[in-house]
Amino acid sequence: MVRSLAVSEPDAVRLRLPAVRIEGPACSVRRFDRNAADRNAGWDGVRSFLLRKRAPVTEPPISQKRRFQLILIKPSHYDDDGYVIRWWRAMIPSNTLAALYGIASDCAARRVLGPDVDIDILAIDETNTRIDIPRLIARLEEAGGFGLVALVGVQSNQYPRALDIARPFRAAGLPVMMGGFHVSGCLAMLDGHAVGLDACREMGISMFAGEAEGRLDQVLHDAASGTLEPLYNFMNDLPGIGGTPVPFLPKTYVSRTLGLSSSFDAGRGCPYQCSFCTIINVQGRQSRFRSADDVEDLVRRNWAQGISKFFITDDNFARNRDWEAIFDRLIALKEQERIPLGLMIQVDTLCHNIPNFIEKAKRAGVTRVFIGLENINPDNLAEAKKRQNKITEYRKMLLAWKAQGIITIAGYILGFPADTPESIRRDIGIIQRELPLDIVEFFCLTPLPGSEDHQKLWRAKVPMDGDLNIYDVEHVCTAHAAMSKTEWEAIYQEAWALYYSPAHMRTLMRRAVATGVSVSSLVKLLVTFSTAVPIEKVHPLQAGILRLRHPAERRPDLSREPALAFWLRFLWQTLRRNAAVVGRIAGLMLMARSVLKEKGVGAYHDQALTPVGAEDDGLDLLTKTSGGQKAVAHARKVAQLTHGPAA
Repeated sequence: MVRSLAVSEPDAVRLRLPAVRIEGPACSVRRFDRNAADRNAGWDGVRSFLLRKRAPVTEPPISQKRRFQLILIKPSHYDDDGYVIRWWRAMIPSNTLAALYGIASDCAARRVLGPDVDIDILAIDETNTRIDIPRLIARLEEAGGFGLVALVGVQSNQYPRALDIARPFRAAGLPVMMGGFHVSGCLAMLDGHAVGLDACREMGISMFAGEAEGRLDQVLHDAASGTLEPLYNFMNDLPGIGGTPVPFLPKTYVSRTLGLSSSFDAGRGCPYQCSFCTIINVQGRQSRFRSADDVEDLVRRNWAQGISKFFITDDNFARNRDWEAIFDRLIALKEQERIPLGLMIQVDTLCHNIPNFIEKAKRAGVTRVFIGLENINPDNLAEAKKRQNKITEYRKMLLAWKAQGIITIAGYILGFPADTPESIRRDIGIIQRELPLDIVEFFCLTPLPGSEDHQKLWRAKVPMDGDLNIYDVEHVCTAHAAMSKTEWEAIYQEAWALYYSPAHMRTLMRRAVATGVSVSSLVKLLVTFSTAVPIEKVHPLQAGILRLRHPAERRPDLSREPALAFWLRFLWQTLRRNAAVVGRIAGLMLMARSVLKEKGVGAYHDQALTPVGAEDDGLDLLTKTSGGQKAVAHARKVAQLTHGPAA
């Protein structure tokens, strides 16, 4: 039987902090009615623990050292069956958790609470670790309530789960704070109450909007003195991040992610205006950057514990003004000090126009690049204010990455105004034939709270789904002008099967051999992206290895399954799904072996790998939509104005 992962005491990293005398209650944030919580929340798994008779909490003498318990929790969210999505090994490391851990560690080193207080920092990523709430409550009570439960990086789809995690802690009278894109986005774009923020107020959860650099000191002081504010709003005062504590997680946490990879942000903010994006309204349109020294420091700290793979989470690393200095520093670490760096970065579709950017990315250790392609219909891109994407540049940009043997990954959004099931099928075929992309990630256009799209719909009182749990860019949350909800959901499912067909995956392997891409690395990605949706029923970015469940982790508004029925069903699903995944792995490995044996595969060539030339004007990419035709005409006009009429 599969064992669930629970937080163990050695996971706590103990850091010494200074002391202050704590007087009064452990937390002054209003305690809410436990009976109401019991009725509405369904936290029967912890109720008996909470209602037992407790010994009175006594204050230690001022000379005795105290231990402040800082518990950082990155929530997951619920699947369609109502269970928390959790894995033995998760796919994506949490940069927010790493950032908060780094900031908290710095607070500890500076002894921000005084010389007689120690801080125990416990980091929990729920996508790979089960949250043992009774044990955490006991831990805090043993410390006299002297601590803080911080729910960090909470996205809109994680907000319902975050509230469910917070409820038993608040019922026990313990301080809880919540921050992340949902709280920050709603406060930045809406009225301060929508969407669901009053649930925090009613429960007595302190909210944090903005970024924690330079602000965590104040929060820790307030939590230690029992005077947490209901709201800390720094949205109008975003800090610089150069020279601040760098994101860092000890290896014990990083080892729970696939491939032992960590993450960091070299910059925050984005100058563009994409209407579906929350980053520009939460992190701002003015970019802020870490220095090359900062990046070298975090790489060295991670390499000291054997970690050399990183996901650089900048929304657009190509717009980092210090990209070259950072790449040069990484190149030195890789080539001179032999640190085997493996990087994934995110860029825009114009990065190939930056001299030496792609070449230096390769030398710095970039093996995968995520590109915000979003769509191949210029009319859809214009509707979303993503005018920086020029479809006439797509092939040139992608071929530049392929020339360096780097795996290309693109995000593709379904549900723009001009989309129909027929147009989506046509466009996927065009992508397969004409663009040298390896991996495509499909998303449903979602009005995320904090985005301009959501703000417009909210102000116009357009109906949107009330369950924030499904605002995960893989569910339909509002109506579409040309597709019913059923049609939209069906084409989203179909898109994965269309792109990751056996024939196209064989083509991708042939292109990999011809362009120097690691076939084994490509196969690993193809396994995940071809199985996550049809087999695991989750988006690949929420996937992992070996799905874990527990009956106590079901949404409170859904009935608890009988234990025997739950475990039998879970065992059957685990065997069936993993057998299907193993079958796919075997099939792709055999396919790869077959491709590698093909005569002349190293010289494989097709339309997607054809160098850019005048004949591109006749490609379906540029001729099948009116927007594409206009884009070609505009590109010709610009060329004539720049270089003169063609001979």
